[in-house]
Amino acid sequence: MRTLRADVVVLGAGGGGYPAAFRLAREGRNVVMVDPFGNLGGDCLAEGCVPSKAVREAALARAGSEKYALFGLRGATPEVDWPGVLAHKDRVQSIRYAQHRDEIAASTVQMYQGTGRIVDGHAVEIAPDGGDALRVQAAHLIVATGSRPRRLAIPGAELAMTSHDLFRLGADLPAPRRLVAIGGGYIGLETASMLQRFGAQATVLEATSAILPGAPPRLARALHVALARRLSLITDAKVTAIARGADGELRVHYERNGAAQSVASDCVLMATGREPVLPEGFDVLGLPPGRVAVDDRLRTALPHIYAPGDVNGRSMLFHSAVRQSLVVAEDILAGGNGSGRMNFDAVPFTVFTEPEVAWVGLTEDAAARQGIDAVAATYDYRTDSRAQIFDEMEGFLTLVFARRTGILIGAQIAGLDAAQVIAPLALAVQTRATAVALAETPFPHPMISEGIGKAARAIA
Repeated sequence: MRTLRADVVVLGAGGGGYPAAFRLAREGRNVVMVDPFGNLGGDCLAEGCVPSKAVREAALARAGSEKYALFGLRGATPEVDWPGVLAHKDRVQSIRYAQHRDEIAASTVQMYQGTGRIVDGHAVEIAPDGGDALRVQAAHLIVATGSRPRRLAIPGAELAMTSHDLFRLGADLPAPRRLVAIGGGYIGLETASMLQRFGAQATVLEATSAILPGAPPRLARALHVALARRLSLITDAKVTAIARGADGELRVHYERNGAAQSVASDCVLMATGREPVLPEGFDVLGLPPGRVAVDDRLRTALPHIYAPGDVNGRSMLFHSAVRQSLVVAEDILAGGNGSGRMNFDAVPFTVFTEPEVAWVGLTEDAAARQGIDAVAATYDYRTDSRAQIFDEMEGFLTLVFARRTGILIGAQIAGLDAAQVIAPLALAVQTRATAVALAETPFPHPMISEGIGKAARAIA
């Protein structure tokens, strides 16, 4: 077996892997990277963030016709060309894959399409697709193998599709007419929201007492009220089985309040979360299985081995993985003494439903649990000019400040443009901006972001 020597081996070319690989290579480090796709982007580009939002924007474009009368326009609602929608998604994915191929070619990173097996703490065996295996000896190992959809262990689970089946490049499934999403987290809610806009009946079954478990409760409640006008949202629903009838119809069986119930569907989405994917041979490292424990420099218990991104389970979002990856690169370049730290409290979380919700940092209640005396101010969308223009006045923006210092420690948004407006607030949390600084910033009018300044002025 051929043996290579490298400074760093990177397992996985998603958001947790390739930013570090490119950064290290630019600084002259010898970097080897292996990934099953043989390209960059991981699951986010293959079946997640990018393709799902391409479909979502098509759904929003069609839904815009519902506001024709509001704007003094007339016309019919566009018909849905489902293969055309999927072709649009494929086009966007293909553009980005071509872009990433150029980025790989322009770098010194040695990229292999295939799988990597950990032999020991400093060695990885790579099995390239269609090539001979090789062993790579390296000073550092970055485990960035991401995550995969989790399936319930129930009879008929194989009858459900996952986000992979719906959003992968070349997906060709028929247009869903009656969707049942098992799981009321962001994946289930986003998918149900967009497919309903294409004309599907959509039901979401959530096992807990509220949709969007883990989100700030006020946001979850606001989203439930809004989505319940278009979707069937059933909470406290424990799914027990999926079965296919003689006519080909799928039926999802669940228990609620002690009673057995079921709902019919032609398409079932398993949206019960994601679980970390550990590379083959991970057990030889002596680290516990499951989510890989890391510190704020993404170091494992073995300080020369790093685990950024979904594999550590701390913040399973692409943009979070990118920042984690760069923290790893900084630490390696600094000989294990990097000054960069991963601030998980400054990672924004956005749910791309219609309406959107987004948040970053702490709520008032979370701050109180941490012993922080906090004060909050809320901007009501009913007073906002942009919300009035679009007749989307159900919404709010809440800013949470540490009372003693005036530093922004959290924000929550429900409604129009939440996904965009959360970005400057994440920056404000990261940079420890104060209510005074936000109050003195002239935000553009007429945009939702001016609510940041108005809320801050109530505190400053």
